[in-house]
Amino acid sequence: MENQNYKNHRRFVPMYHVFLFSLIILVIIGACVNLIKSIGDHERIYSADLIFSLSIASLFGFFFMRTFALKAQDRAIRSEENLRHFVLTGKLLDSRLQVKQIVALRFAADEEFVGLAKKAADSNMAPEDIKKEIKNWKGDTYRA
Repeated sequence: MENQNYKNHRRFVPMYHVFLFSLIILVIIGACVNLIKSIGDHERIYSADLIFSLSIASLFGFFFMRTFALKAQDRAIRSEENLRHFVLTGKLLDSRLQVKQIVALRFAADEEFVGLAKKAADSNMAPEDIKKEIKNWKGDTYRA
């Protein structure tokens, strides 16, 4: 596997991000067409409405699946990085750091982590700027 760096650290899963999303959109379009054609037909309208509602629910599920998983990972990363900072300095991370900043700091190797964490807290750096500042990139291949 290629070494992870700023340019290739984002996770892209084609079966999820392209195939599943496209399939859900196609189902919604089909369900919408079916619902429109069923208007006035009292025998089909209930099932057409139900299919349309379920397809919209699957779109919400698609987004919530990803969001909830990433939130759980962000909590774990926050705890891990707080522990790493404590091990390196004897103090917890600065409370001014936001979760997204801490998540970005996870890529910094130990020798630059403490300084970059202080700089990020003092100047309220954006997560992307934190990642760009990292010289010695520490890959995170476990993130979903």
